[in-house]
Parts: sequence; C-alpha cells; structure tokens
Amino acid sequence: MSRPDPRATQLRRGVVELAVLGLLADGPRYGQQIVDELAGLPGLALTAGTVYPLVSRLLKAGEIASTWQESPVGPPRKYYRLTASGRASLASQTAAWRQVRDAVDHILKESR
Repeated sequence: MSRPDPRATQLRRGVVELAVLGLLADGPRYGQQIVDELAGLPGLALTAGTVYPLVSRLLKAGEIASTWQESPVGPPRKYYRLTASGRASLASQTAAWRQVRDAVDHILKESR
C-alpha cells in the first residue's frame, strides 16, 4: 500500500474545518455520516481520527450544536448542525478559500 503524499496531507489539513462546516450547511448529520462522506471524496479521504477531534472543537467553539436522535437501526445517534456562529464562520472561510483558490489557479495557469 502506498503512503500518502505528506504535502497533500498538509493541504487537506487546512480545509477540513471548511469541509465539515460545508457538509453541515446542507443539514444535520451524525458523526459517522460526516466521516463516511469525507472519506468518500478522494481529494479529502479523511478518517474518524481527524474528523471527531475537529467536531469536538467546533462544538466547544459554538459553531455546531448536537442533539441525540433515535436511529431506525440501532442505538440513538448524535446529530450535528450548524449554529449561527457556524454559518458566519462558513461564510468567512468560504470567501477566504475562494481567494486562495483563485490566486493559486492563476499562478498555476501562468506557469504552464
């Protein structure tokens, strides 16, 4: 099995919070659902060991909130949703991401 490129890992670290907030902007999700969705995106390929500590930090910061809900297939699940603070953070981070993305795209196009 090949080892992940440490440079790609470093790039992903910078966008994990934005990705989690972005997923929750579409509606509440339970923890494993967040992990599965992010793990399924080849550019992110995140693990529970990365996602759960971030979710915990976002809870403490008040950017997300949680509630327990019954599950049709097992024990209750903790669902996470964005708070007003989380929506503001998502908007701010999205704007910053777009500026960085556009600048890097511009440089990469010029360097060809």
